[in-house]
Amino acid sequence: QVQFVESGGGLVQPGGSLRLSCAASRSIFSIYAMGWYRQAPGKQREVVARMFSGGATNYLESVKDRFTISRDNAKNTMYLQMNSLKPEDTAVYYCYAGGPTAYWGQGIQVTVSS
Repeated sequence: QVQFVESGGGLVQPGGSLRLSCAASRSIFSIYAMGWYRQAPGKQREVVARMFSGGATNYLESVKDRFTISRDNAKNTMYLQMNSLKPEDTAVYYCYAGGPTAYWGQGIQVTVSS
C-alpha cells in the first residue's frame, strides 16, 4: 500500500512557473515507473510526463521543453517543474506510480490565468 500527498498547485499568470510535489508514504520511486497526469474540464485524462525506474523520461509533446519531471529517492518525493505556463495547462494534476497495482494521488488544481 502506498499513499501520496500532492502539493504546490495554485493560480499563476501565463508565463509563470509552479513546482508540484508528490510525497509517497514509503520508498517506491526508485523501483516503480512514475509520472504526472492531468485532466482539464471536459477532456480525458492525459499523461504529462513519465519517469521510469532507470531514470528515462518522456513528455507530452505540448509540454516538452517547458516541464521537467524529477525525483528524490531519499525523500520519497517526485516533482514536476512547470515553466512558461499557458492557459491550456489549466487542469487537475495527478501523480502516479505503477507497481503491483496503480497508485494515484488525490489531484491538485493548477490554474493559469491573467
